[in-house]
Amino acid sequence: MKKKIAIVAGIIVVLLIIVLNVKKSDGGIEVRVQEVKKKELVAKVEGTGEIKPKKNVEISADISGKIVKIAVKEGDKVKKGQFLLQIDPEGYKADLESAKASLEATRAELIQAEANYKMNKEAYERAKELFRKGIISEEEFSRAEANYQSSLSALKALKYRIKQNQAAVKSAEERLKKTVITAPVDGVVTSLNVEEGEVAIIGTMNNPGTVLLTVADLSVMEAEVWVDETDIVRVKVGQKAKVTVDALPEVKFRGRVEEVGNSAQSSTGLAASSEQAKEYKVVVLLEGDVSQLKPGLTATAEIEVARKKDVLTVPISALVVRKVKEKEKEGVFVVKNEVAKFVPVKKGIMGEMEIEIKEGLKEGDSVIVGPFKVLRVLKDGQRVKVKKSLLESSGRK
Repeated sequence: MKKKIAIVAGIIVVLLIIVLNVKKSDGGIEVRVQEVKKKELVAKVEGTGEIKPKKNVEISADISGKIVKIAVKEGDKVKKGQFLLQIDPEGYKADLESAKASLEATRAELIQAEANYKMNKEAYERAKELFRKGIISEEEFSRAEANYQSSLSALKALKYRIKQNQAAVKSAEERLKKTVITAPVDGVVTSLNVEEGEVAIIGTMNNPGTVLLTVADLSVMEAEVWVDETDIVRVKVGQKAKVTVDALPEVKFRGRVEEVGNSAQSSTGLAASSEQAKEYKVVVLLEGDVSQLKPGLTATAEIEVARKKDVLTVPISALVVRKVKEKEKEGVFVVKNEVAKFVPVKKGIMGEMEIEIKEGLKEGDSVIVGPFKVLRVLKDGQRVKVKKSLLESSGRK
């Protein structure tokens, strides 16, 4: 009994397969199509990074010393030239007084040297005339000449020392001025890294100095983003961009590309090697009200790299690769009389979901857009059964 049931079930399965195959061969493989239309197409490139002020000044000390007064705190608005903090000036005042004293002492010596020079010069002139007349000996004349030359050299040396002392005074004055730190630009104190009593250290070649505080102009903000190497060649200065930040997902900020980097970096932020994925820095200057933004916010920029009106487009998913005369070519399947015909195409710019077709199609052609599993194995000349594309019926990309 069980054997008979199994035989009957097998016969039913075979009959179903035959019926389905007949139906498939009669109606063809079911596909979705979309009509080729002309529309506006926008190509975009995306990069991620962070928000930064256009003017962001890290203020370091030009001299070493203890910080004795801080007049601001983080978040304070400041004007250019406003007092920010004071480094202990006492040692630098003493250096200035010492330099001034040395200068005055040298000037006093100069007065005496000028008198000696004048006296020795007159004596030399008299000796020269008396020696010419034979009244004095050559030895006396040589002594007068030597005194004159010595006083002249002393005078020149003192004048040189005065210049050195004047330079020392000027240098001491400059160092004393540098004990007062003022705001280099209008802006906001975005970071304050020191407290009263700490010692400010100047930088050297191998050791960075103390960054005392940072002042940024938050009225002009930028998005510094990183773009993949496959897209960077399409990014140019002046292109429009839309920037979103994670903290304000509902707001889109307008901007323009202001800078395109020439040096690649890896995703780790270091110089990229030949085997690593490379990214390039792109700076987008934001327009409009940026008062909600803060430095360091994560940002994503959509950069418009191309825009074309009235171009033929097809969904990117419609593109396939097939061999034509032993050469692989990219194209689409067009439905003609319920037959799929492979048509090689020449592509243009690429949008988010669609791509421009420059050659190979005309307006009104019915292009197969799915299902993917069918497109993957579809052959030129194969019969198909058309089902209208959901993309076409909904009008969405």
